[in-house]
Amino acid sequence: MKRVFVVALSMAVLSGCSTYHKLRGDGAAARSPAAAPMQAAPAAAMFAANGTEIERVPFRAGVSTVTVENMAKQAGCWGQQGAGLMTPPGPVEVYRLVCDNGAVFMAKCELRQCKRMPVPGRAAAGPTAQRPQE
Repeated sequence: MKRVFVVALSMAVLSGCSTYHKLRGDGAAARSPAAAPMQAAPAAAMFAANGTEIERVPFRAGVSTVTVENMAKQAGCWGQQGAGLMTPPGPVEVYRLVCDNGAVFMAKCELRQCKRMPVPGRAAAGPTAQRPQE
């Protein structure tokens, strides 16, 4: 009977200690990767092109990347890097693919249902785009 009491008492003391460290933020649980907040995407770099600063967004693949790439190919746009995710992952995502001829193909995917978007200020990929010579 004494052993059961000692074991129960030690478990209560140890669980109290771990709760105290979690609340203070200096315990091992607070330093674990599971307890750490999600890290944001890497910051976009700024480049100067012809005296104008432009933002270069790093390539990120998303759940609908392949779907958007296939849509772009059907529209006559072939890109080397592929369709990159421009928005945070979620139920509504925007993808961009830069074609080999310099045109841009953009698509908006809502719950994996993708539709082509008009591209403001740039030439959009269309039937006039030619497939690159291989």
